[in-house]
Amino acid sequence: MKIAVPSHDRQTVFGHFGRTPGFLIFETEGKNVVNQIYVENDFTGHALGQHHSHEHEHQHHSHGGILEALADVSVVIAGGMGRRLYDDLTGAGKQVYVTRVINAREAVDLYLEGSLDSHPGGCCSH
Repeated sequence: MKIAVPSHDRQTVFGHFGRTPGFLIFETEGKNVVNQIYVENDFTGHALGQHHSHEHEHQHHSHGGILEALADVSVVIAGGMGRRLYDDLTGAGKQVYVTRVINAREAVDLYLEGSLDSHPGGCCSH
């Protein structure tokens, strides 16, 4: 299974999923991480410089690039994200955790242990 965590420094969970410079991708087997890579973010609208007004964003902003880039990911762990992205990711069958845990590896380990906190109502915006 693969887990994606937005990160700006390859160690911590970034606070806004769509604006992250990159993603840590953890590959797991059972309760163990067996591989970890960093993928530059060249697929979210914010990363591509598509900054729009709030109203325009809701009318035209698509998360297709994110969903395609993370197609083989089963779980997403973030510090925050917009409600539309949260809904799109869960609609695509991904487990989404919006957590207060700062260290990316700790967040993944807590997920694998079944004890990762998730606060989507308190952290999602839009």
